Amino acid sequence: MEEVILKKISDPVMKDVTLIEGLPGVGNVGKLAVDHMIDELKPEHFLKIYSKNLPPQVLLDDDGIATLVSQNLYHYEKGGEHFVFLAGEYQGADSRGQYELAYTLLDFLNSEYGIQRIYTLGGYGLGKMLEEPRVLGAATSKEMAELMKKTGIIFSEGEPSNGIIGASGILLGLGKELFGVDGGCLMGETSGYIVDARSARNVLEALMKLTGIEVSTDALEAQSEEAEEILNNLREAAERSLESENDDLRYIG
Repeated sequence: MEEVILKKISDPVMKDVTLIEGLPGVGNVGKLAVDHMIDELKPEHFLKIYSKNLPPQVLLDDDGIATLVSQNLYHYEKGGEHFVFLAGEYQGADSRGQYELAYTLLDFLNSEYGIQRIYTLGGYGLGKMLEEPRVLGAATSKEMAELMKKTGIIFSEGEPSNGIIGASGILLGLGKELFGVDGGCLMGETSGYIVDARSARNVLEALMKLTGIEVSTDALEAQSEEAEEILNNLREAAERSLESENDDLRYIG
């Protein structure tokens, strides 16, 4: 078996595409945002990516039907612009796998359709809960950085301090250095403790300004409110438990 196998489901007519990546990561911020766009826009699923660099397993649907783990590409057109969404349940298992998957994908898209721009989406873990997460940016050119700043994306010196790890970083780096394609990463601040729908909503709203794509964020807002309610209940339970422990201690000594 080859390192990466591309299986075409259909062959959409498109050129000069904008690639938008949203694979699992910190807080699943990027994955939530891209999966939400796919649910709302119903884009054309045109390619499956299989690889030895993905986990050796199948996934089961609600009916118990098994499918091999893959990454997937979807085509969406708006006003003559063509977008390709990269989605999936897993990233590459190690650094070699990340490079193999990213390079094969970029080489395919560039040779078949041409790539105009790359946007990658992810979470920036801070290890604490946030009232209103910011969206931080990184770009492969000053021109891209200025474009992103106009939408309210924040470029903060030294953040993230360790750079961008995984598909969100590798796709940008390979895209620029090997294919001459500019790109930017949209990073939603998140605690990293939960699947962060609020951060995903903020990232998606910034992406919509950049691309002109329009989708409702109501479902993400509802998911965010549910998570907030659960967290509040957990906080209250912890506080009650602590008060009870303190009351017990008064009878000792």
